[in-house]
Amino acid sequence: MDNPFQLITDVFAPDYQVNLSIQGLDGSIMLTLSKTGRIVAKRMISAEQRNDPQRLKRLVQSIQFGIAIEQGHSAVAILEAMTNGDKLKLPPPSPKAHPPRPARF
Repeated sequence: MDNPFQLITDVFAPDYQVNLSIQGLDGSIMLTLSKTGRIVAKRMISAEQRNDPQRLKRLVQSIQFGIAIEQGHSAVAILEAMTNGDKLKLPPPSPKAHPPRPARF
């Protein structure tokens, strides 16, 4: 299996600053994505998720989905892109979309 830390970084690094930090003796890690000094997403990743390629892929897609929704993209368009197996390439947000809200954790 490829290095899960590198896979996560490769997916998000083009758009975000990626910070991975060990959280506990159980092997869990905290993923923090930020852009221009603002936290965009923060997720705890269990050792089981990190070590299972399918679970890791679903986790990454879930994070991408959440970010896209926060940015005002259509949930339907996002889900279609995810189910088609494409790398998530989104159309511009709908003009009726609300401005992005700060992420809450």
